Amino acid sequence: MKGFNRPNQLFSLCGLNCGLCPMFLNKYCPGCGGGEGNQSCKIARCSMEHNGAQYCFQCSEYPCEKYDHIDDFDSFITHQNRKSDIEKARRIGIDAYNVEQAEKAKILEIFLSNYNDGRKKTLFCAAVNLLELQELQMVLREVNRKPDMETMTLKEKSAFVAELLQDVATTKNINLKLRKKKG
Repeated sequence: MKGFNRPNQLFSLCGLNCGLCPMFLNKYCPGCGGGEGNQSCKIARCSMEHNGAQYCFQCSEYPCEKYDHIDDFDSFITHQNRKSDIEKARRIGIDAYNVEQAEKAKILEIFLSNYNDGRKKTLFCAAVNLLELQELQMVLREVNRKPDMETMTLKEKSAFVAELLQDVATTKNINLKLRKKKG
């Protein structure tokens, strides 16, 4: 959106973790306020109308009606935790939240570089978005402890990592599939 720029490309003003999105990682999206994208973003327009708030929680009207059903459906990235992530960022502070997101981005890069068989990018992005940092670190430790990892094919490695992530998600009652709007 013309005139809308943000220094933080990891975390959008509405609570999406842009730095963990497959579209952002593939450079198909400039991120929230990262360029000429986001032409139709009502929340970016709203930010400009409300003194350029960098995060919706900084607005005196937050949460507003724009947040009704905001987590109901996903786009290229999961929206499931948008409200809880923005609340966490408000609670612990943007700097601390960004440190955690940067760690998650490193883990996602490891998953994508070493264990993606070409079919797991969306699953890995969703898992890194929805699981806690400590859980992701635990999965990485399990992967690193697996003795026959070196002899496995990429497809086997990918399936193994996906299963570990799915197991953690299942114990927390988290669905790692994107929820698309029907119709």
